[in-house]
Amino acid sequence: MAFDIRSFHLNDAKAIRKLSLEELGYDYPIQETKKKLVLFLESENDQVFVAIVEEKVVGYIHACTYEVIYAPQMKNIMGIVVAKAHRHKGIGRALLEKIEEWAKEEGAHGIRLVSGATRTDAHTFYQHCGYELQKTQYNFQKILNQ
Repeated sequence: MAFDIRSFHLNDAKAIRKLSLEELGYDYPIQETKKKLVLFLESENDQVFVAIVEEKVVGYIHACTYEVIYAPQMKNIMGIVVAKAHRHKGIGRALLEKIEEWAKEEGAHGIRLVSGATRTDAHTFYQHCGYELQKTQYNFQKILNQ
């Protein structure tokens, strides 16, 4: 199957939102998704790439710069998804490779990502792509605006 990887366009927002909802379970409003994508277009620290099959967005990856006091700069994958019907065809690997290219161009030390404990298929995929499990941890949050 032929596919292309390219930088996202704002008119990809609806497809990106649909993938986030249907494949990842994140029900985020389309207007807010568009606002985020506008921010990412203007950001030097964020990259979003989409996978295209027959002119349709079937996957995306978002990564940003990860800076901490105690380690060299890395890129942090914030989200990666491929529509279920298009998995196991090299699209996810190609999306990761595109972020890896960006990281190398930026001089980043490496790439990190966090994956939910129940996403065991994703964990296997990341390991097949050369990513190593570093640690397990808890994720805490406090909602400030309701």
